Amino acid sequence: MYSFGEEGVSLGRPKRISQGNRRASWTVFKTQFDVVSCTNRRTDSVKASQLVASLRGLAGEVLLGIPADKLTDLTTIEKALESRFGDSHLTKFYRTELKTRRQKLGESLQELAADVERLMSLAYAECPLNVRESLAAQYFVNAIRDEDMQHSTRLMNAKDLKSYLTYCMKYEVARTVSKTSRHV
Repeated sequence: MYSFGEEGVSLGRPKRISQGNRRASWTVFKTQFDVVSCTNRRTDSVKASQLVASLRGLAGEVLLGIPADKLTDLTTIEKALESRFGDSHLTKFYRTELKTRRQKLGESLQELAADVERLMSLAYAECPLNVRESLAAQYFVNAIRDEDMQHSTRLMNAKDLKSYLTYCMKYEVARTVSKTSRHV
């Protein structure tokens, strides 16, 4: 098990990253670390020492593979951690998962949309936001289990996942109301 900041990373009094005693994603930790460091206007040297001080378990052991004279070099430390714990090598896996993603039985549209967004951020992190939003919308529609809803949704000219999700939720409500009014 590894931990990035078992006790949390305090980068100055105003802002704090707390990871608790759980396994943390390197990507999530790095994002939080960068935001807090930027907010507190830390130099790369200070960031490096704070990053080194925050590493626990297997994450801390990565430091053993870094030459002593490089333990204050932020780029070297981040590259070593990315190499060991990063998920950039999983990009193709996440893209395949997106392409084959289908709504599970009992899974709500909101849960499906959230999972598509999660996979998008992992599979296309380097893409501009507008491209990611467009792709997420397409993957969401492709993943809808109900064929009638999927076909109806395809006829919309929405540009983002949120618009498609809103439409699908209205579609579900309308269909439910129609079914109940037929049985009355």
